[in-house]
Amino acid sequence: MTITESPRPTRNGPVALTRGFLTSGVIGASLAALVVGGVIENVPLFCTGLGLPIAYGALYSVAGRPRRARAAAAVPRTALAMIESLHATGAELSADVPIRFVLSVAPDDGPAYRVEITQDINLVDVPGYRPRGIVVVEYPQDRPWRVRIVKRPTPEWERRAAGALLDSAPESAVVERPPEGCAFGIVLLVGLLLGAAAVILSFRADLFGNEATARPPAAARPSTSSTSSTSSSITVTSSAGLATVALGPDRTLLDKGELRRAVDSLTQGKDTSPVLSVVVQEHLMSVVYAPTGTAVPGFGLRSLPYERLPALVEEAVSTLGVRSPRTWQLSVDHLTGALVIRVTVTSPDGGASLDADAKGRVVRRNPAR
Repeated sequence: MTITESPRPTRNGPVALTRGFLTSGVIGASLAALVVGGVIENVPLFCTGLGLPIAYGALYSVAGRPRRARAAAAVPRTALAMIESLHATGAELSADVPIRFVLSVAPDDGPAYRVEITQDINLVDVPGYRPRGIVVVEYPQDRPWRVRIVKRPTPEWERRAAGALLDSAPESAVVERPPEGCAFGIVLLVGLLLGAAAVILSFRADLFGNEATARPPAAARPSTSSTSSTSSSITVTSSAGLATVALGPDRTLLDKGELRRAVDSLTQGKDTSPVLSVVVQEHLMSVVYAPTGTAVPGFGLRSLPYERLPALVEEAVSTLGVRSPRTWQLSVDHLTGALVIRVTVTSPDGGASLDADAKGRVVRRNPAR
């Protein structure tokens, strides 16, 4: 028999890449939902992380039925093959033994090729397989590496196998399952990362507390000229839409009268433009003003109950059940509904918050869990 060239296995196409991307995305989202749900103690999110792979698996199974039906309806190709070598790969713990075969497959209408397979053979039938022996095999037409030895061939193929003389296919003509390739790996990685990022970004506020509120919106960051004044213990900086007051390390904004003095240093005792939000930390006060000409709800900077704010912070730190509190942050906004004063306390174990109204009266507590 003349050996020409081995069949060329096809690589993954767009459908396989898409399927891999979706599967890795679901895996990434599911793992992230389990982790994030556990960290922030969000039971629905945690259950979603458990149920998402099940739902995707069911959908994948339903969507793959037509493909599996076509594969089942396809008639496999039958050919003769010669055993180049064989050896057992597992212990004899049952009646069937996994045996590793190296075969030279000789299709009737194509070039011969080598393939390595592992197939379970009954102990009673093992002596019937020997090197240089001829067997009947079957394989899908589009996947020549998925060869299976036919243990009970039809009488016609049994007669052909009994009288066949085959040559060994060259070792260079080995056909294997095509590698996934670099593109497939990149697609899987991107899908995994995007799935995880979608969950983490959706719940970043719960994960990282209200740290994002300490940063003013992009529209309120300095965009024009700014002015600043400095003394031995206080620094005032103002620009278009944003103003900050920073105290030195020897003073904090919770000291008696410091909040009112910080506001006076910004307003010079006069009413100013409406304010979108105020964020107070231990040594820093940030104020975001409403853009000129907009109809967004705001409030007067001098209208807040500053004398009550230190007590609100002390109450949040001591009564919300936060163990070993490390940082606190007070934020005020009037973007939706009534004005809300919120104190957030964080620690390595989590955080808690307390809400008050425009007069500094506590209206809601969200204690640590």
